[in-house]
Amino acid sequence: MGLSACSSGTDSPASASSGSPSSVGSSAGAQIKVVASTDVWGDLASSIGGDKVQVTSIITSPDADPHEYEASTRNQLSLAKATVVIENGGGYDDFIDRMLKSAKNPSATVLNAVTISGKKAEGGGELNEHVWYDFPTVKKVVDQLELAYAKAAPEDAATFQRNADALTQKIDGLAQQEATLRQKYDGQPVAITEPVPLYLLDAIGLQNKTPEEFSEAIEEDSDVPAKVLSETLELYSKHQVKVLAYNAQTTGPETEKVLNAAKQNNIPVVPVTETLPSGKDYVGWMSANLDALATALGQ
Repeated sequence: MGLSACSSGTDSPASASSGSPSSVGSSAGAQIKVVASTDVWGDLASSIGGDKVQVTSIITSPDADPHEYEASTRNQLSLAKATVVIENGGGYDDFIDRMLKSAKNPSATVLNAVTISGKKAEGGGELNEHVWYDFPTVKKVVDQLELAYAKAAPEDAATFQRNADALTQKIDGLAQQEATLRQKYDGQPVAITEPVPLYLLDAIGLQNKTPEEFSEAIEEDSDVPAKVLSETLELYSKHQVKVLAYNAQTTGPETEKVLNAAKQNNIPVVPVTETLPSGKDYVGWMSANLDALATALGQ
């Protein structure tokens, strides 16, 4: 399956509906209406709001490509009625801004995770927009969601603060997992197929050895130069890396070659994704990612 959540997937994502992990509560009329660009931000929004919010996550399928998403009437209507909108930003989900212009909902509070993060591209390079893998950024977004909810429903401010504090404590636990891994594996060489997990890997102190031209080409769905592909494959044949963090939502000829090279040379592979795995919430997902890295690095 040649599918990608970042570069070459389908443009017909599913919206969360009643009974899905990203839609909570039963008395919709009394709830704050929230629209999130992806189920990652939608899950965090639900955790803070509880039954006081009704969250619609636009991208919930691993087959959907935020870069190429085309507005649907249903999601356009959700944005038109939203009190709070949470988008990733950084060029990842520009469809939200396009739809907001058409929705004509100037009163909505719009939270942009990349803007909230304060991160900037360095040295003329491109910003890694996958900020949900950066726990300090996620905590900042949680704070802003709490404030937005409290503004919309002041009578429930204490509930939002309590939920946000509980979520922040769990995210601090994830950061502690990172710190523990850094103590053991700081400086270890690893490889990626795309920049998706880089914030997580950097926090652990792992050194990405993948040629930048390779990961950029995969992310942009363009051809990898033969020389660059050869250099990338040598990382595995010469055992220059300890782990491959592989975007499981992107497959193609070059990534298949990389995956096969890692397996043939007994380099552990840790799959990563851009949307929530089935049955997982954000904290459980990230904890599982960290556990998988710990297992792989320990081999």
